[in-house]
Amino acid sequence: MRVTVCELPHEPDALARAWAALCEHTARHSSELVLLPEFAMVDPLWQDEHFDAARWSNAEAIAEVWRHRLAELTVANVVGTRPVTIDGRRFNQGFLWSTYDVNPLRRKFYLPDEPGNWEARWFERGDPDFGEYSAGTCKFGLNICTELWALETYATYAARGVQVILSPRATAAATTTKWLSVGIVAAVRSGAFSLSSNRVDPTGACGGVGWIIDPYGTILARTTADAPFATVDIDLSAAAAARDGYPGYIFSRKPQASGVGVW
Repeated sequence: MRVTVCELPHEPDALARAWAALCEHTARHSSELVLLPEFAMVDPLWQDEHFDAARWSNAEAIAEVWRHRLAELTVANVVGTRPVTIDGRRFNQGFLWSTYDVNPLRRKFYLPDEPGNWEARWFERGDPDFGEYSAGTCKFGLNICTELWALETYATYAARGVQVILSPRATAAATTTKWLSVGIVAAVRSGAFSLSSNRVDPTGACGGVGWIIDPYGTILARTTADAPFATVDIDLSAAAAARDGYPGYIFSRKPQASGVGVW
């Protein structure tokens, strides 16, 4: 499967240029799946401590406009997150765009609440369960930004045969090394490809760097300011092979009944 990760700005002029370039990139490389950053194209509302109803409504409207433009990428599948209101409750909801329709995925559960990252003030907690979804022949899990640190999810993904973990992010430039490290852990522990796309802005509050990591922890590609898009052909069958190797097989085998630690 040919997959694309990216880093995108949200400022209108910069976004217009980046979007045109991304569409050209995905068409030229015949991408099949594109992962967008967290809340792509929408203002980073969570940087403000106090909720603003007008800004929230505007963000929902902008996200809806961009929903109708996803076809411009000329790919079969697009995954990202967006603001939604459900029964009066606000969420950061994952979505899968496929064949001109948007399918809702899980809603972000782990929400920071600190200066510059007041997500708990803007969103309600979503879904505590981390299920698996399908995009064509690809079985994937969705860990939205902070949820990359939900290490307990990786054993479940491995048991369910998830092939790819998708992680839209909005993380700072100064923390890139830390995030890349947990992306590698996600891949190795789950025996799956780890893909992430990140927002980028001039302040460094969101610092770009998307990645594609194989199930053995090898970084196949990462985006930069000079190369903000990366596309790689991934062999989905490699996920099963990785889980049969070290360290995957250690966690998939059950100890013998003797209880003396023989495997």
